Order: sequence, then C-alpha cells, then structure tokens
Amino acid sequence: MAPSAGHVLAALLAALILGTLAAVAVSAGGLSGLGEWDWRAVWFTCWQAALSASVSALLAVPVARALARRRFRGRGLLVTLLGAPFILPVIVAIMGLIAVFGRNGAVNTGLEALGLPQFSVYGWQGVILAHVFFNLPLSVRLILQGWQAIPSERFRLAASLDFTPRDIARHLERPMLRAVLPGVWLAVFLVCLTSFTVALALGGGPGATTVELAIYQAFRFDFDLGRAAALGLVQVALCTGALLLARRIAVPAGFGAGMDAPQGPPGPAGWRRATDALVIAAAAGFLLWPMLAVTLTGLPRIPGLPGDVWAAAGRSAVMAVISALLSVAACLALALTIARGAGRWVEGAGMLPLIASPLVLGTGLFILLRDVATPQQIALPVTVAINAAMALPFGLRALIPAAQALQADYGQLAASLDLRGWARLRYLVLPRLARPLGFSAGLAAALAMGDLGVITLFASDQPTLPLKLYQLMNSYRMQDAAACAVLLMAISFALFWLFDRGGRQDA
Repeated sequence: MAPSAGHVLAALLAALILGTLAAVAVSAGGLSGLGEWDWRAVWFTCWQAALSASVSALLAVPVARALARRRFRGRGLLVTLLGAPFILPVIVAIMGLIAVFGRNGAVNTGLEALGLPQFSVYGWQGVILAHVFFNLPLSVRLILQGWQAIPSERFRLAASLDFTPRDIARHLERPMLRAVLPGVWLAVFLVCLTSFTVALALGGGPGATTVELAIYQAFRFDFDLGRAAALGLVQVALCTGALLLARRIAVPAGFGAGMDAPQGPPGPAGWRRATDALVIAAAAGFLLWPMLAVTLTGLPRIPGLPGDVWAAAGRSAVMAVISALLSVAACLALALTIARGAGRWVEGAGMLPLIASPLVLGTGLFILLRDVATPQQIALPVTVAINAAMALPFGLRALIPAAQALQADYGQLAASLDLRGWARLRYLVLPRLARPLGFSAGLAAALAMGDLGVITLFASDQPTLPLKLYQLMNSYRMQDAAACAVLLMAISFALFWLFDRGGRQDA
C-alpha cells in the first residue's frame, strides 16, 4: 500500500472529526444558550464519572491481587472472561442488571424477604452500578498487568529477607499501585464521561442526565441544534481535558528490569487464602450472574421472536461487518504509514475519535448534510461511518507495534526485492499482520453490533438490533427483550470470534 494512502486517510479522518466539530461550534453560537438543567447535566456527568472510576478502581485492587497471587483450575478462562464486558453490547448488560437488581430481580426479592428496603436500579445509583459492572473488569486487567510487571527477582529477594505480606505490600505493591492506579482511574473516568446508553436506559431523570443524554434530548425532542451543539462542545472540552491529564499523571514505579518473566507475588496461606477465594468468587458472580439471568430467560423464546427483530438483526450484522472492514482497512493504511516514519500527525489523526462522542459527530454530520438529505436517508450510512471511526483508535493500538516490527524486520528486504503494491500486501503485510488485523476487525464488528448511539438520533423506522431491544424494554415486553438480548449477545461474540479466529488461522 502506497504511503500516500495513509496520508489521504488521515486527512479525511481529520476532516470528518474536525469538520463536524467545527459545524457544531458554528451552530452553537457560544455557551449562553445552556440553561440551568444543562449545567446540572454537566455536573452530574463529572461527579458520576469520578465516583464510578473511584469505585471501579478500588474494588479492582483486591480482585487483581487475588488473581495475581493464586493459581487454580480455570484461572486463565476467568481472566479471559474479564475482557468480555468490553465487547458486550451495553444494552444487553443493562438488561442483565435489571434482571438481577430490578424491582422483581433476585436482589430485591431477597431484600424484601429480609424486611430491608429495596434497591432501585433506576437513577444515579443504577448509572453508577452499570458503570462499575462495565469497568471493573477493565480495571482488574490493567492492575493485574501492573502486578505481573513486578520482576520475580523482587519477590524472591523479599522472601530471602523474610518479608511478611504487609512488608511486600509496603515495599512492592503500593509503589506499583501508585504508578498504575492514576492511569486506570483516568481511563475509566473517560469511558464514563461519554456514557450514553447507560444513562438512556437507567437514568434520564432530572438528577441522572449526562451530557450525552442531554445532547440526544436537545436534538431528538426539542430539535434545538444550537443547544445540542453547545453541549457537544462542552463534551469535547471534558474529554480533551481528561486525555491531557492522563498524559501527565502516571508516576513510574521504578522497579527496573528483571532477568525472566514475572511470576507474581507469593500466595500467603491462612485467612488470606480464604479472603482471596471469596473476593474472586464475588467478582465472578457480580460479572456473570446478570448475563446468566438474561440467557436463561431469553434463550427459550428466541424462536418466537417477531419478524421485525430478525430484520433488525440482519441489518445490524451487515452494518457491523461493513464498519469493521472500513475500520480495519483504514487502520492498516494508517499503521503502515506510521511505521514508515510518516510523522506524529498521522497517528494523532487516528486518535482524534477519542475526543468526540458519536452523538456529537452525528449532530455535526446532520448539520452539514441537512440541506441535501433527510435524517432517515443518512441514518444508516452515518451510523456505519461513525462506528468505523470510533473503533479506529483501538485498532491502531493493536496494529502500530506490529507494523513497526514488520517494517524493521522486512522493510529493507522488501525494498531490495522491489516488492510493492498488491504483491507486498498479499505476500508480506497480510500474512504477518493477520493476528492484529483479525483482532481489530473482530473488536470493531462487536462494538458496531452493540452500538446504541447515533442510530437513536435518526432512525426509528429502520431500527438496529440494539435499538429494537431498547424499544421492547420501553414497551415492557421484557420476555421478548430478553430473547432479543441473547440474540444480540450471540451475534456480537460470534462476529468477534469469527474475525479474530480468521486472523489467527491465516497468520
């Protein structure tokens, strides 16, 4: 692939992101149009993101420590499952949380039997519960990597000095946590800052409206483009500030390098063993119980789903595949251009989707295209394009290191053989990058399949499967909604597995 292709794609991506943001900015006419309720939404967005990030990070520490120092059958599978919520459709997880924590769920049934007040899954407490559900696994994986990064020589030295578990925590684990936790907290904070589906399904009241949800309400119900645009600018400012803070806050732990792979801390016996087992069991139950509840309820009813649900499923699957192919093609062009030393601006263009939410981009595209097409006409193409763009940063993170290694190992050889164009792509690039390409495509397809964002702005007459599931929930057809959730979950995981497996087989 010619180097110019990456530059052209980077310029087009920058035009898409910055152009839509510029359209939003021009339409906003300043922030004077924001009222008291809008600033309340900004305040709620910030404090719920901070609280969700804090709870997720704090709860993840004992879980990661228990996984780091214990070896048991099924541990690898459990650690793998901790990554599942990242590709799990948000609306499906919300359905599972309602099944467990809802008014007729198992938790409230148990509280009622004990004579205790019931827990409401709707409102700010439901938003934070859902955010912890999604981000606890992410936090555990990131903190677990921190434990595994401590060289095993440090633990052997601690054992030779007769360190107690308290000494190990003081001299090894706490310095690592001081280095890792700020980055974990900021990553979760940024995810919660751009929350839409969680707030749409579980929040939405005066005290539980995020900026994303306020943008949706201003656009969809009030058709107030100026207000939606002003809120979009506030959202961009919040995301940019969080990203800039994330670049500065991490502090190196300073352990140095080891001579071999880290083996993790020793597993103390006694009450600590029982505590670790309890922590792992509680985390696994919290993460797996909602999905099991939805599956058991919805699986028997899948054959009886109405035809419009199957039509929505087919529409979503086609859109997800197209989004994945567009995203992975753009990722490949950008990664190869970056590997050839194209300059940091190309990589910066690939990271631009992180500063803008899908709803902001959708609003900007509508502003730009409203004179040439109706919202219904552009709904599906815009959704496909934005889903492809939003998956780009994740795909680039997987592809850039592999592309740089490919260029370093085989670049001069390919140049000496005059291997270029399609031949270079077929015989060198695709076989060597098959694994990260498959993973990136699978991730993009799963994220697009479960997306409930831009489509809610435009298309109620052409619903995707997540939008259809949301409509069923709003109609209180909870049995059909559970079946729809199982179908959505199955297709999402199947798309990820097919792309990822295809990449591994062809590598």
